[in-house]
Amino acid sequence: MQNLGVDDLLDQLNVVAELENLTANPTGRAKGIVLEANLDIGRGPVATVLVDKGQLKVGDPVVAGAAWGKVRALINDRGEQVKEAGPSSPVQVLGLSAVPQAGDEFRVAPDEKTARTVAEAREQRFRVLNQRGDARVQRGVKLEDIFTQIQAGEVATLNLVIKADVHGSLEAVSESLRKLERDEVKLAFVHRGVGGVTENDITLAAATNATLIGFNVRPDRKARDLAESEGVEIRTYEVIYKLLEDIERAMLGLLAPEFEEVVTGEAEVREIFRVPKIGAIAGCFIRTGVITRGTKVRFLRDGTIIWKGSINSLRRFKDDVKEVREGFECGIGLSDFQDLKQGDLIETFEERQIERV
Repeated sequence: MQNLGVDDLLDQLNVVAELENLTANPTGRAKGIVLEANLDIGRGPVATVLVDKGQLKVGDPVVAGAAWGKVRALINDRGEQVKEAGPSSPVQVLGLSAVPQAGDEFRVAPDEKTARTVAEAREQRFRVLNQRGDARVQRGVKLEDIFTQIQAGEVATLNLVIKADVHGSLEAVSESLRKLERDEVKLAFVHRGVGGVTENDITLAAATNATLIGFNVRPDRKARDLAESEGVEIRTYEVIYKLLEDIERAMLGLLAPEFEEVVTGEAEVREIFRVPKIGAIAGCFIRTGVITRGTKVRFLRDGTIIWKGSINSLRRFKDDVKEVREGFECGIGLSDFQDLKQGDLIETFEERQIERV
């Protein structure tokens, strides 16, 4: 964050490049590594790849892990669409059938049929391995019950369902949590995935007595309601250090009082209005709860948090109002946010201090 050591790093890279005489073959079918991948609501699966051999071109049939497809578009690091990418070129690839894993190798296949056959074989193999892993998952204890089991002299197993916004975050969270294991407490990952928290995640967590952790993602209203009825604990974080601190304290039985976020309202964006000198105004329908002017909000797109701030203005027709209740329509202006799209959700919340016993 302070740009320390950057010059030294660049010098070292230059020395290595000169001494090793590093070269790559820029011809033939491309191959490389998936650096990051996520599911974009407008563009579908998007993979950021680094080409290390050959030329990757628009229209090439590719396979990456258990995903396959035909390259629909290539976007370089400046956000520009390009026709091809050679060695050492990082590009975003659009057109895959699914979201690959970070670290997967990608290759250009001879044809689409070959790419599909290879990807489906890999998907079948991964599914079998996951089923074997699920069979080993035992019913664990909830996070708040760990200390009681440790005091009884028993080894506690903490089952976790982890959802994150992108694969890079998912791997970072998983690896960091593994380092927290100790003799008295074992961790078992029931499921790990990318995207918003869904009802399927809640059902799985309920069946295995798992705690559900969301990193930079949120559950929708149906998932929250199901979690409440099933007694599933959902913990959401946006800072990895806070996540690790909470889990470690729970494993040590040292959970301190904390603030609980209570969702007070949810509005769906149905129309976008442009007002001179003000900017974009979201024409919304209040789906649940009450939307109050000045409250903290999260802006959600496909279950992923894309912005946090506050409500700047709230109107019913031409009148400024303090609050709008469920079932009514209103116009919402957000502070410092203009990237509005139909179908987005505005979620208001307040923080309430709770004591852990």
